[in-house]
Amino acid sequence: MSTVHVSNHPLIRHKVTMMRDAKTEPKKFRELIREVAILLAYEATADLELKEITVTTPLAQAKGYDLQEIIGLVPVLRAGLGMVEGFWEMMPSAEVWHIGLYRDHKTLEPIQYYNRLPVAPTVDVCLILDPMLATGGSATATAQILKDWGAKHIKYIGIIAAPEGIRRLQEAHPDVEIYLAAIDEHLNENAYIVPGLGDAGDRQFGTG
Repeated sequence: MSTVHVSNHPLIRHKVTMMRDAKTEPKKFRELIREVAILLAYEATADLELKEITVTTPLAQAKGYDLQEIIGLVPVLRAGLGMVEGFWEMMPSAEVWHIGLYRDHKTLEPIQYYNRLPVAPTVDVCLILDPMLATGGSATATAQILKDWGAKHIKYIGIIAAPEGIRRLQEAHPDVEIYLAAIDEHLNENAYIVPGLGDAGDRQFGTG
């Protein structure tokens, strides 16, 4: 079963609380998404492969390290878009590949409407970015799309998850590690995370 990493960092806990507040306006919400993404990027990339190199400082030679793996960011449209800038600040050379999924309101299952992945993988590590892990349908489908594409190393990075979504993703993809800012109580009858923060896409883009 995949490992679930839940951050206890004080800054993340503080910023997630601000995101939950219904009074937080879209501009501030977008800023908080980016800031939390930066902090999660730090935690989710701790095991990336490095190569030892030597650089010349103004004073002498120094041992250093060069990142060896090519990173692919895979934001799930549309809510995942807000996390990209934060990850890009930490790894500006990362490639970004978009996958569009929406949840059918009757079946609650994901329906794919957009996929611009190239013919073959161009990255070593794929990071799925999606703020809310609710039913787990979109995350599970995205991971399967990436595996069918040929991706070998996949991680999921979200902000808030429900236990039901975590369980579904783990059962379908036990090799996909999960990085989160918080785990909430449950899903309501409409499959929204409780207490959650509402619809992350609507709150980012002011469409709720």
